[in-house]
Amino acid sequence: MSVSDVTVTVRYFAAARAATGVDEQSMTFPAAPPLTVRRVVEAAADEHGDDLAAVLVRCSYLRNAVAVHDLTTEIADGDSLDVLPPFAGG
Repeated sequence: MSVSDVTVTVRYFAAARAATGVDEQSMTFPAAPPLTVRRVVEAAADEHGDDLAAVLVRCSYLRNAVAVHDLTTEIADGDSLDVLPPFAGG
């Protein structure tokens, strides 16, 4: 890991957890170009395959517990990204 790397903790819930088989993972990226939610999501899909990719199109995301409304939102070193599939309930 170089000084310019960005590490993010990605936490998976519900169907995303089922698709990955893990609760969370640490992912490290080069800082350039700027790390965005989209880059993290695409890397997770590449790593975990079609099952996760199918879930991700329906997910919402939280960056450091704040809702993300734009996938170009930048991610800083040490941030967390929660992957939240739609939840059913009553």
